[in-house]
Amino acid sequence: MLNYVWIALVVIGVLAAAGSDIYDASTNRYRNGQEFEVQYNSLSSNEGTISFTKEYFDRFYGTSIESSDTVSFPVVVAHDSANIILGEEAPGIWRTIAKTAGNERRLGATIRKRSGNHLFIILPITSLVRTKAVLDAIISYSSLAVTISLALIGVMAFWLGIMKLGEDSGLINIIARAMKPIMVRVFPDIPPDHPAIGAMIMNIAANMLGLNNAATPLGLKAMDELEKLNPNKGTASNAMITFLAINTGGLTIIPATAIAIRAALGSKDPTVILMTSFFGAGLATIAGVLAAKILQRLKIYRIESTPQTNKAEEK
Repeated sequence: MLNYVWIALVVIGVLAAAGSDIYDASTNRYRNGQEFEVQYNSLSSNEGTISFTKEYFDRFYGTSIESSDTVSFPVVVAHDSANIILGEEAPGIWRTIAKTAGNERRLGATIRKRSGNHLFIILPITSLVRTKAVLDAIISYSSLAVTISLALIGVMAFWLGIMKLGEDSGLINIIARAMKPIMVRVFPDIPPDHPAIGAMIMNIAANMLGLNNAATPLGLKAMDELEKLNPNKGTASNAMITFLAINTGGLTIIPATAIAIRAALGSKDPTVILMTSFFGAGLATIAGVLAAKILQRLKIYRIESTPQTNKAEEK
């Protein structure tokens, strides 16, 4: 299901960008093919500066830029071409044109004619700016995802091996036994010896040790057992909501995935997040459980139990 959501978001993004580009083309936002007049002050045989007024630029592009009354840029002139060197103060439209042309710092222009110290230049034809940006981002981040995934293999293999040793050595069972008194108080509606308690403990313990693959089936098993005790089938019970809040809080002793990503991205100390992540996730888990416990006491969130009548008894 999540794959369809991502595909839909990508398609929506591309369509929105294409629609914006179509509008820009219809209004000729970048003034393709139109001559722009600048004043040229020569400093050497082929170097100098070009300048124009803010009022002229605003009127030409139908926009308003933040600058002084006169705007100037260094330029290199050769025959009928001019390379304008853009700085941080360059107008956004010119930076966009330059970036689309391939160099964000240099804006190439064609000199159509000269009149004294005035040049009439035409900037590169610019189109499909936003569509190209979206497609470039898709390709770039797809490549980045592959790079990170490959870098994660070694780190994840190491941590999963450590976790597997903990699982086979009985460490999870030890944690499960230690957690049982707490679970009985957090889930008072569930009998202490019910299979749901065991499944929930195993799921939480696996999550705390970073055993995500092992935790998923245990979580599904716990929800299935909780549903069997649910008097209102198809509607989440208090125990189910509390269990979901604990899972959402993400309490983890060893955040193996986060450590692996930090290591893959070149972090000097990828394990520095151990205490902060445990503290943050602990607070999130406590907040989630408290919110579930408080809200379930409010009448507006209560559903009156409707005991299932056995059809055999009715007969």
